[in-house]
Amino acid sequence: MASKLLLVVVFVLDLIAFALAVAAEQRRTKGKQTTNATRNYCVYDSDIATGLGVGSFLFLMASQILIAVASRCLCCGKALRPSAPRAWAICLFITCWVTFIIAEACLLAGSVRNAYHTKYTTKLTDNPPSCETLRRGIFGAGAAFVVLTGVISELYYVSYSKANDDHRSSYARDTGVRMGNL
Repeated sequence: MASKLLLVVVFVLDLIAFALAVAAEQRRTKGKQTTNATRNYCVYDSDIATGLGVGSFLFLMASQILIAVASRCLCCGKALRPSAPRAWAICLFITCWVTFIIAEACLLAGSVRNAYHTKYTTKLTDNPPSCETLRRGIFGAGAAFVVLTGVISELYYVSYSKANDDHRSSYARDTGVRMGNL
């Protein structure tokens, strides 16, 4: 039977990661070109989105580690008996890790790119500097993959638990080869 406490904790961690990713998308750094007496340069507003993106990254990682430890990463421990829940657990395990890697890449790349600020200055007569900022949607894509990772990881854990429960009950019923008269 799947641990309800683990499912609730993983859900809360994924929910926090999603909220932080959405907040990071809303609070992306914006750059404005400013001119003083002799130079053009870029001024950036607050850099809070980088911290929010890193926080989302860490909460999602904690969620994935909990699921991996609870299920022994599907490769450690006793083998699961061939059954439909085992097949689902294997498929969901692979899908869960793929979506996790994509979500983490979006969150990490968004945080790094958001923290980057151009330091260029130009003379008033030259072309104005490029005040590059993070494109819209990077943290949003990370948030979408956080949701997918959360749903798939919980489905994976439930399938794994069901396959693991079937495994234990099958050994309890049949203890071995019976020898006797026909």
